[in-house]
Amino acid sequence: MVATIVASLPSFLLASSVAHSSSTSSLIFNKLRSSSRLRFSFAVAPLCSRRAKFMAHTLASANLGLTQPANIENPKIAFAAKEIDVGEWKGDMLAVGVTEKDMTKDENSKFQNSILKKLDRLLGGLLAEVSSEEDFTGKSGQSTVLRLPGLGSKRVGLIGLGQSASSPSAFRGLGEAVAAAAKTAQANSVAVVLASSEGLSNESKLGIASAIASGAVLGIHEDNRYKSESKKPQLKSLDILGLGTGPDLEKKLKYAEDVSSAIVFGRELVNSPANVLTPAALAEEASKIASSYSDVISANILTAEQCKELKMGSYLGVAAASDNPPYFIHLCYKPLSGPIKAKLALVGKGLTFDSGGYNIKTGPGCSIDVMKIDMGGSAAVLGSAKALGQIKPPGVEVHFIVASCENMISGTGMRPGDILTASNGKTIEVNNTDAEGRLTLADALVYACNQGVEKIVDLATLTGACIVALGPSIAGVFTPSDELAKEVFEASEISGEKFWRMPLEESYWESMKSGVADMVNTGGRPGGAITAALFLKQFVDEKVQWMHIDLAGPVWNEKKRVATGFGVSTLVEWVLKNSS
Repeated sequence: MVATIVASLPSFLLASSVAHSSSTSSLIFNKLRSSSRLRFSFAVAPLCSRRAKFMAHTLASANLGLTQPANIENPKIAFAAKEIDVGEWKGDMLAVGVTEKDMTKDENSKFQNSILKKLDRLLGGLLAEVSSEEDFTGKSGQSTVLRLPGLGSKRVGLIGLGQSASSPSAFRGLGEAVAAAAKTAQANSVAVVLASSEGLSNESKLGIASAIASGAVLGIHEDNRYKSESKKPQLKSLDILGLGTGPDLEKKLKYAEDVSSAIVFGRELVNSPANVLTPAALAEEASKIASSYSDVISANILTAEQCKELKMGSYLGVAAASDNPPYFIHLCYKPLSGPIKAKLALVGKGLTFDSGGYNIKTGPGCSIDVMKIDMGGSAAVLGSAKALGQIKPPGVEVHFIVASCENMISGTGMRPGDILTASNGKTIEVNNTDAEGRLTLADALVYACNQGVEKIVDLATLTGACIVALGPSIAGVFTPSDELAKEVFEASEISGEKFWRMPLEESYWESMKSGVADMVNTGGRPGGAITAALFLKQFVDEKVQWMHIDLAGPVWNEKKRVATGFGVSTLVEWVLKNSS
């Protein structure tokens, strides 16, 4: 009977369903285990009658709601860099990125910008006339698409860049706006050109082209896997004009495509509901990455029994209340050849759902309805693994670590006042079961240090306090290392993601002391993001450079109610900086 039920489940749920059965576990991971670089460690218990009852419950809950994501392939855009006169380009839509200065007109209401002047002349003055009627001034967020005869392109789109455009985020926004305009116009082939590109260095041109391409990929992405009906985007090709050509630019466009694909992967992980993305399903997604890039990535997935052997009492205390068993994910990237110059670890919080435990999330602003996003840190980490598996940087070894579980409520769950012992021997009095992410990260950080790494960056949707401090768009950075801070902030300047360094005020540790254990797990409301970071610091070897990133705000777009994929781009850039 069990075998019949298992066979009927979708493949991505099999791991969750059969975590405790030796015969069925082999069915799930057999093809993945065949890879020489892929290693799974499972502790399998005999299936007694009590276990059979548990199995039946797990099988029923694993497919809760009978929800299965549709198998939708993300669309591909063919990118090309061309040096061609804008009047000669042929296609569905020519999109021009313009600043407010570019839209300046003379006393005869004629454009002064050379590209706009040329287009306007070819269109018999209609571009200037229509842009005035549309009140288009080039402000950021403005766009207008005009169907005007007289060019090789069927339509001309004007995309506003604001007073000036110099940051990666501005040009990524241009790419997203072009994708949106193409969707509205149902355009298959699009070209993008900047009205003003004079004086740009070759390096700047590479960065701009990459940002536009990345924005276009992210702009056409719609997560329709859980909708009964969806339309495929029309955009098939995007030509980038006036920013040069050649192998360096082609390589940069390929890089943008790889990273953007990984960001989309991270978005879809976070978007997936907790009845689909269980800890076992997340572990299987990690295993698929290792299988896809088995030449450079290996996997070690630990069960609860194996984590118990490693004395991960802090992590297992959080996992204890859920019927969905925890899985500790460890991927390792090693280059194809050459010496290893740096050993790094990326650690992500992996709570696939957080109820708050006995300190259940209640009341306005508790956000329990979106607590599927509490694995946003792990999504950034696994997205980075996917990108790096594709890019294959030399000279760097990277460990991707996620202690995945659910924080639920049951008679077996941790209670306020319980004392947990982490794998480094430190004891923690649980004074709030809703401060669970740091408990899972504690053992994950100890594990990361034991891999012999020199630098660790952990990412977590850890505190509401960080959102209060920095708002929804900026991640908080906590680190005692100025050198590591410099590296990550330089990476973020390229990625365009927003970070702000916060203080690690050691005097605040007084609020984290326990009368009966080494520490409590939360110090109260004042400085909550800081005390959370100080807690994590207790589980990092002093010889290891460490940074904690609280991305509780920017991981989720509240207006659109979808994930952002935040963190992937910066992490990849940071790893590449360490590989060079």
